[in-house]
Amino acid sequence: MKAIQYTRIGAEPELVEIPTPEPGPGEVLLEVTAAGVCHSDEFVMSLPAEQFGYDLPMTLGHEGAGRVAAVGAGVTDLEIGTNVVVYGPWGCGRCWHCAQGLENYCSRASELGIAPPGLGAPGAIAEYMVVDSPRHLVPIGDLDPVTTVPLTDAGLTPYHAIKRSLGKLRAGSFAVVIGTGGLGHVGIQLLRHLSPARIIALDVTDEKLAFAREVGAHETVLSNADAAANVRKITGRAGAALVLDFVGVQPTLDVATAVAGVGSDVTIVGLGDGKSAARVGFFTGAYETNVASPYWGSRSELIELIDLAHQGVLDIAVERFSLDDGVEAYRRLAAGTLRGRAVIVP
Repeated sequence: MKAIQYTRIGAEPELVEIPTPEPGPGEVLLEVTAAGVCHSDEFVMSLPAEQFGYDLPMTLGHEGAGRVAAVGAGVTDLEIGTNVVVYGPWGCGRCWHCAQGLENYCSRASELGIAPPGLGAPGAIAEYMVVDSPRHLVPIGDLDPVTTVPLTDAGLTPYHAIKRSLGKLRAGSFAVVIGTGGLGHVGIQLLRHLSPARIIALDVTDEKLAFAREVGAHETVLSNADAAANVRKITGRAGAALVLDFVGVQPTLDVATAVAGVGSDVTIVGLGDGKSAARVGFFTGAYETNVASPYWGSRSELIELIDLAHQGVLDIAVERFSLDDGVEAYRRLAAGTLRGRAVIVP
């Protein structure tokens, strides 16, 4: 089968031919119908050899959708042909966090060598993939897999981040979204649907800001040296109740803490360069600013997102690529020329 793999440190991914996998006991084989391309892939592939923690070659793709093609021994409650998406942050299924559906925070995954697809385990950017357990599959019915597959990360990650702060988003409050790409444009839509807050979106070009307004931002501000001051002109002394930084580099983190109000949440979603940090302290920023860097989301939250998709409240912007053109999707991602999410369709 065809797959896109990261094969050598520092090289771009490659389209390769590899054997079609077979499901083992308790596993599920999917015929992939769509797979998302994410900045996390780009970050991982930028790591030097001494920091790279995965075996190579590695089939990429931690956002996956597919049809159930075959099941391993012991899987009895999943029909062949069922259309599903893959819950990516696999855990042990037994620890306290996993028992809450929070496999993204599994306390034993590292100890047991459990890794997400595309980030250690073979991923979804291939014609077929093996999923380790039926519990990591969510049926999607008649939803389009191409526009639904980004919900498994580009939707789930901002949804998890926003839900934890909904109590602070009252009428008259402000939510700031920094970065309006794959995750950010979904975050804007979720904020509009879930809260009464006024949304201020930041990005680096007028084109990206126009896109942010299209998907629901009330106000837009160019992300430059004057960004914090210009956001404060909108929020006034109150500042923002929630700041979602979908970039995570030092300049955006500095803006995030500068515009946050008293008792606010600053949530760092973007991986950035892996070196930057939010500066907070008694004499830095507003009182009781809460800074967090959540990871992905729970299985139950993915089910909720699929329900929202069935209700038609989300409009995910995607650019489609074939497997043969999948490497170009990564080039476009690196160049910052994608509108929304790149999705590879085998």
